[in-house]
Amino acid sequence: MQEQPPDPLVEEALRWFIALKDRSASEADHAAFNRWLQEDPRHAAAWKQAQRTWMRVGKIGPAFANSAPASISLGASPAVEAPPRLAATPAMRPSVSRPAPVSRRRLFYAAAAVTALVVPTALALSRPGLFADRHTSVGERQTISLPDGSTVELAGASALSIDFTGKARRLVLHAGEAFFDVAPDPDRPFVVEAADGSVRTPGAAFDIKFAGDTVTTAVVRGAVEVALTGLAPTNVGEGQQVRYGERQIGPVREADLAQVQAWRQDRLVFQDTSLGDAIADLERYRGGHIVMTDSSLRALPVTATFDARQADAALDTIAQTLPIRVRRLTDFLVVLSPRA
Repeated sequence: MQEQPPDPLVEEALRWFIALKDRSASEADHAAFNRWLQEDPRHAAAWKQAQRTWMRVGKIGPAFANSAPASISLGASPAVEAPPRLAATPAMRPSVSRPAPVSRRRLFYAAAAVTALVVPTALALSRPGLFADRHTSVGERQTISLPDGSTVELAGASALSIDFTGKARRLVLHAGEAFFDVAPDPDRPFVVEAADGSVRTPGAAFDIKFAGDTVTTAVVRGAVEVALTGLAPTNVGEGQQVRYGERQIGPVREADLAQVQAWRQDRLVFQDTSLGDAIADLERYRGGHIVMTDSSLRALPVTATFDARQADAALDTIAQTLPIRVRRLTDFLVVLSPRA
C-alpha cells in the first residue's frame, strides 16, 4: 500500500486539538478555534479526521476521541478576535490576520504532539501486526496454547502471527514482548521471526522483546540460535541474552532472568536501563504517547522496580529521581523535558 503524505489541514486540526486540550487554553483560544473551524468547510472535515487519527495512533477510547474541546461550536461565527497563530509552519497558511500568538511553550508542545501523532491513514493501516493472529491491548497479558503443546504468553501492546504446518513451527512477533515455552520436537524446529532476524530452537523457554528497532532474546531454559539476515547465527544458552538490530548482532551476555520475566508478574524492573527503553516499556502499560523534547534524555540510566499496573506513578517517580520534568497535555499525551 502506497503511503500518502499527511494532509496539512489535518495537521493543523491536530495542533488545535492539542492546544485546546491544554489546561492553560483560554477562552480566546477556544473562540479562535471556532473562527478557524468556520473559515472553510474543509476545516470541519479535517477536524473529524484529526479525531480519528488521534484515536487510531494514541490508542484512545471512543468516548475521548469523539469529544470536542469545550466551547467549540459549529454554528454561526461569534464576534470574537481572530485566531492566534498556533505554529509557524508551511502547513498553516491562515487567510486572516492573527493577534498575539500563544506562548512559545504551548507552540513547542503542540509541535511535539503533532510529530508524535500525525500519520497518514495508509501508514496507520499498514502498521506492523495490524492483521496478526493475536493481539493484546495496553496492559493486557494473554496466554496462547499452541497445537504442539507449546505456550506463548503475550505482554501488553503486542502482536503475534502463527503458522504451523506438518514440517514447520513458525511464528512472527510483529511488536511487543512474548515468553515462549516450547515443547521439544527435534524434527520440527520452532522459529520466531522478529524484525530482520529469527530465533530457532528444537525446544526451550525464552523471552523476546521487540522494542523500537532492536530485538532482545533471553533464554530461561535450554538453548536457541539467533540469526540475522546475512550474518552467521549466534548460539545463546541458558541464562544468557543477546540483542540485535541495525543489521548487527551484539555480544552474548549474562541475563538477569528475574528481571527478564518480571513483566509476567506485573512488575517492571529496570537496572541501569536507558530512559528511552524504560519509557518504551511504560507506554505499553499506560497507553498513549510519551514524547521527549531532548534526545539526550534517552540515555539517562534508570534503576528501579515498579508495579506495571501503575505506570503513571512510575513515570512520576522517575521524574523525581532524574533531571526531567513531566508535563501531561492530556491523559494520553505526556511530554518529558529537561528540568530547568
